[in-house]
Amino acid sequence: MDDEIYYDAVDMLKELIATPSTSHDEAKAVDVVERWMRKAGFEPQRKGNNTWCIAKEIDTGKPTLLLNSHIDTVKPNDEWKHNPFEAEIDEATETLYGLGSNDAGASVVSLFAAFRDLTKRPQQYNVIFLASCEEEVGGKGGIESVLPLLPAISVAIVGEPTSMQPATAEKGLMVLDGVIHGVAGHAAREGGVNAIYKALPLIEKLRNLKFDKESALLGPVKVTVTQIAAGSQHNVIPDVCKIVVDVRTTDAYSNAETLEMIQNVITDDSTLTPRSTRLNSSNISPDHPLVQRLTILGKKPFGSPTLSDQSLMPFPSLKMGPGDSSRSHTADEYITLPEIRDAIQTYITLLDGAAF
Repeated sequence: MDDEIYYDAVDMLKELIATPSTSHDEAKAVDVVERWMRKAGFEPQRKGNNTWCIAKEIDTGKPTLLLNSHIDTVKPNDEWKHNPFEAEIDEATETLYGLGSNDAGASVVSLFAAFRDLTKRPQQYNVIFLASCEEEVGGKGGIESVLPLLPAISVAIVGEPTSMQPATAEKGLMVLDGVIHGVAGHAAREGGVNAIYKALPLIEKLRNLKFDKESALLGPVKVTVTQIAAGSQHNVIPDVCKIVVDVRTTDAYSNAETLEMIQNVITDDSTLTPRSTRLNSSNISPDHPLVQRLTILGKKPFGSPTLSDQSLMPFPSLKMGPGDSSRSHTADEYITLPEIRDAIQTYITLLDGAAF
């Protein structure tokens, strides 16, 4: 690896940290990425707050690899002791602090550094680098809006903090809004049908719901009631109880199949309506050449419980990037400089000369 590429990656990350880019407000961060693309000799393309570049004209006879990570961040919380918008380096520990440093700025700059290096030599595949937006909020203006504009993708590497271990499967997400109907009445009398009491058996059914198939890497589908609301005042029997259900889906079932099985447990006077079914679980075959190469490199595939832009990719993908998921969205978020260097080198070693 060229040291210049590594030092450029660190400088690029510093500049991104200094450029606030919370979800839906990433435009200035896109400008930063595009400036680095042009500096490296690439011509950026842009849609909204997404930007990408292709090394050269696409060869339709070759497969196409997508290198993707997101530039948006969550908002900083009040517990930060460092300035979240200033890249501060502790020289003694080689630790770089700043909002988005771990999730997922280090992945953005490491993937771009690898892209720069790989495109210096002929490869057996086309390669596209994409910095996307709205990942933290699952927004439709993010990668979902860009994929139709790209050449057909054969496989993708999604940069997220995984300690450079490959997540070869990832849980999907559905959020269901439940409504249970009763009959209003006076609390002092015997009339009415309490919607809260009617909701209790349904909640218990959801809590104990079992699915026949279980994912080898992701385990069972997880159904959790996370919110409940009912009642208008103390002396009125509530006629409606509303619940919110968090469903973490796996590659054992599609979101549509999972929803159908969940809805089978409800009664006629109750409804469970999905806000969306678009955030599907994802996986890549353990026999895929990239997974095989990672195994040779000593990497250990695992199933990830957290959601990323993989959920919107209708092609094989794996999630792998520098940093640790436990640091994401925390005060004084950080990445270490050796993690960046190692990530760049690992991406290059994995992909240089690869065939898939």
